[in-house]
Amino acid sequence: MLTTIGAATIGTFTAFGQFGVFAWHMLRWLAVGLPNPRTWLRAMPLFYEVGNRTLPVIMVTGTFVGLVLAIQSYDQLKAAGFEDRMGVLVSLSLVQELGPVLAGVMVAGRVGGALTAELGTMRVSEQISALTVMGADPIRQLVVPRFLACILLTPLLTFFCDLCGSVAGWAVAVLAKDIPSSPYWYYIADAIQKWDLLVGFIKSVVFGGMLAIIACYKGFYCRTGAAGVGRACTESFVTSFVSILIADFFIGYFMSGLYRGIWGFKSLV
Repeated sequence: MLTTIGAATIGTFTAFGQFGVFAWHMLRWLAVGLPNPRTWLRAMPLFYEVGNRTLPVIMVTGTFVGLVLAIQSYDQLKAAGFEDRMGVLVSLSLVQELGPVLAGVMVAGRVGGALTAELGTMRVSEQISALTVMGADPIRQLVVPRFLACILLTPLLTFFCDLCGSVAGWAVAVLAKDIPSSPYWYYIADAIQKWDLLVGFIKSVVFGGMLAIIACYKGFYCRTGAAGVGRACTESFVTSFVSILIADFFIGYFMSGLYRGIWGFKSLV
């Protein structure tokens, strides 16, 4: 019993250490490769894969989340006499919380699994070992462009998720519930501040970077065989999903405290 627990503990700490070294090498090569045009050329096909091919899934997700939020909130808002402010509830929920989280989860499922499977197949077929033998760093050649694509395009996908959700909420409010269109957009513009947009942007950047590193790490060190690749894809999505939820809490808590501190300092000044 103690031997099993000890082995599991050592294996967990070893995995965390290996992941930390992997992330450090990736960030180091990212800093070196950003000024290099070859890094951007290698990332161009991944921009299409991460952005263009994921956009339909993001738009459908944002649209139906906006529809559900609008339908579920209408009765409560109408009972309080605030049905014309439905857009505030829908848009704030999307901008600060649901938009970044849903976009991150969709990217983790749509792109993260593909990145893990691709790198895992390269590991199993010894293509990564061949790059090492030829003197090329596989992290620089394979991981950095994928990380760059995820961290740059996840915020853009989050924007489309927020936009589709707000438009869907408008459709429910105006077309189904006979709420005037002008108040819907007016109260949204009045309620949503730059800070709200900044919080959503920071979350989407962090989520994109997290899922990229996790997906690439799981593929880079997957076990041999088809079963190893499949298990790595499953672990990649589950770990990314749980990490996004945990990071969402801590980022929200930190940004909320920072917001109160900034406004408290301004009031003193």
